[in-house]
Amino acid sequence: MPDITGLILAGGVGRRMGGVDKGLTPLRGRPMISWVLERLAPQVGELLINANQNLERYRGFGYPVVSDEIAGFAGPLAGLHAGMKTAHGSFVLMVPCDSPFLPTDLAQRLFSALDADHADVAVAKTGAQPYPVFALARTSLRPHLAAFLEGGGRTVYAWYDSLKVIEVSFDDQQHAFSNINTPDELRAFESPA
Repeated sequence: MPDITGLILAGGVGRRMGGVDKGLTPLRGRPMISWVLERLAPQVGELLINANQNLERYRGFGYPVVSDEIAGFAGPLAGLHAGMKTAHGSFVLMVPCDSPFLPTDLAQRLFSALDADHADVAVAKTGAQPYPVFALARTSLRPHLAAFLEGGGRTVYAWYDSLKVIEVSFDDQQHAFSNINTPDELRAFESPA
């Protein structure tokens, strides 16, 4: 969708993965972020990578790399803020770098729901489980997000509480949101299902 900027969040420190950069961690012989790029790129008009380390390696994937303006690995909202500042689209679709099997219709379904409901943000969910970092947000929310971050806010849910958010069911694709946080989870996904 041409007016959507895709943003892959690869700016964390990977604590549960032993401090390694998760986006660059190999899965089935390829860096995990390459799986995410493959699924997300066809869905959006522009693509950005949010990273705070290994910047040259991330630039090697051929997309612009944006880093957090807020120091100290401040979380996904800091990455979203950086992406919104650079994005040319009216919407930013953020996804994490450690979910290699994300839906190939994520952008279309989130946009349809957000547009129909005139919402600020659309968040994917399966059953009663929302996935707050699989979200489509209006780029125009950047000043609001900046104020939240400047006030010390960090959690996604706390920011969403101040907005009109719609949750979009992906019950038909429950495993698409599997993420890889630990070496054990990585091993579990090494063999194709």
